[in-house]
Amino acid sequence: MTDLRIRAARPEDLDAVLAFWKTAAEGTSISDDRGGVEGLVARDPGALLLAEHAGELVGTVIAGFDGWRCHLYRLAVRPDRRRLGIGSALLAAAEERFVRLGGRRGDAMVLERNETAHHAWRAAGYMPEEHWRRWVKPLTD
Repeated sequence: MTDLRIRAARPEDLDAVLAFWKTAAEGTSISDDRGGVEGLVARDPGALLLAEHAGELVGTVIAGFDGWRCHLYRLAVRPDRRRLGIGSALLAAAEERFVRLGGRRGDAMVLERNETAHHAWRAAGYMPEEHWRRWVKPLTD
């Protein structure tokens, strides 16, 4: 896709991002609210990457680096714009960010039931690690 612009989200983008995820992202996260996304952008201003085409939000990815691991979350592309290279461009930008920060390997949170996403992640060179299991504990009600 030509004229695709990828940039870091700013505080004024957050309402649009949250609305976008309701239609373009699979599943929901405990942090999919204004406070959660504000905290992300305040702590790591470059982590939430947006893809825009003609001024319109068409994709997102969170590329978080904690100094040890490179984590990818919320790779989402507007449904009517999928398979045009937007997801690939977002992942390339995320990987470039990780390399600049000293990251060595990216990992992605991908829902088991999201078969479409599995194909996209594999096409980008990511593979599941079957010997790991994510363990979680909610810290708030």
